[in-house]
Amino acid sequence: MSTEIRVPAVGESISEVFIGEWYVNEGEWVDVDSNLVGLETDKATFDVPAPAAGTITKVLKQAGDSADVGELIAELEEGSAPDGHDAGGQARGKSEASSSGGGASSSDGDVRVMPAAQRELSQRGMQAGDVRATGPGGRLLKEDVMRGAAAGRASSNGAGGGPREERRVRMSPIRQTIARRLVEAQQTAALLTTFNECDMSAVMSLRKQYQDEFTKKYSIKLGFMSFFVRAVVDALNEYPQVGAQIEGDELVHRNYCDIGIAIGGGKGLVVPVLRNAERMSFAEIELAIAEYAERAQQNKISLEELEGGTFTISNGGIYGSLLSTPIVNPPQSGVLGMHSIQDRPVAINGEVVIRPMMYLALSYDHRVVDGKEAVTFLRRIKQVIEDPTRLFLEV
Repeated sequence: MSTEIRVPAVGESISEVFIGEWYVNEGEWVDVDSNLVGLETDKATFDVPAPAAGTITKVLKQAGDSADVGELIAELEEGSAPDGHDAGGQARGKSEASSSGGGASSSDGDVRVMPAAQRELSQRGMQAGDVRATGPGGRLLKEDVMRGAAAGRASSNGAGGGPREERRVRMSPIRQTIARRLVEAQQTAALLTTFNECDMSAVMSLRKQYQDEFTKKYSIKLGFMSFFVRAVVDALNEYPQVGAQIEGDELVHRNYCDIGIAIGGGKGLVVPVLRNAERMSFAEIELAIAEYAERAQQNKISLEELEGGTFTISNGGIYGSLLSTPIVNPPQSGVLGMHSIQDRPVAINGEVVIRPMMYLALSYDHRVVDGKEAVTFLRRIKQVIEDPTRLFLEV
């Protein structure tokens, strides 16, 4: 019996998707519920599972094509597993990846190609066997493909100057949305950025003192982000205007803090939201962020987890950024930029000492937030980070 594979409904406002990566080819047999293809929207990505076990007979939409919700993208002929196939096994692609610790099988010996690496191979017209795998268990990583491509270019240029090339890759819906929203923010909001710096000594000392106990109890390390989330919540309680948003000719104030955390995902930057962060403990914050980060790399963040948010935190320091001016995520009115921690000489009580310092940047919509509020909001974050006992004493 032939079964149609159609684009499922993914949200009230979503009418079109972008075909990402096919995990199976025509003629391949798949298990029920094994993932067939990755679809992308302007907010998130998700997989389409096989509704029944059988053989993929037709693939009607290729990677890079667009498709409407409900449109036919493939056909599957139901049937029993062919000889030599493990009836309890998984189809080639992400389902096999999940059962083997991540990554798809390759025909090149024991190499397992991670999804991001497979996309990079496809875009560059390369094969897995062209690149040396360096990942755990012989897995081929995206970085391996990029190094292999760079080495190939260097070799070609060294042999008399190879041909000049350019490569065109269609922007994914997520990247298009990121571009549109960033331009929209610059054009519609009165953006301004104020800066400060904070001494990270106290937070670093607390982390060092309690790291082992914290990790043992919660199975997660105590990071810097939980301190900053709690500091932002504290500052929003003191200066709620920074969390207000414009809707028409009204300012909307909320008595809760939904904090967006900017995370680099497999398809680009995503900002999943910590709902009611004012109620979350340090451990709950760290666990939630760690889960979001893992699922962002797998493009598993849902639309609901990206929507809303009263304020955003972006940590460019993990990439080595010393100072930046983050862009507000509309319709929010503020975003905090964290940066690298560097040992710098500072004057304390008339003496020059070396302290681990971090620059902080607060970008805000001047239509909503006055300069005084923005400056005092950021100064409050500085005070709390430099003396984190304030978080517990509420002073």
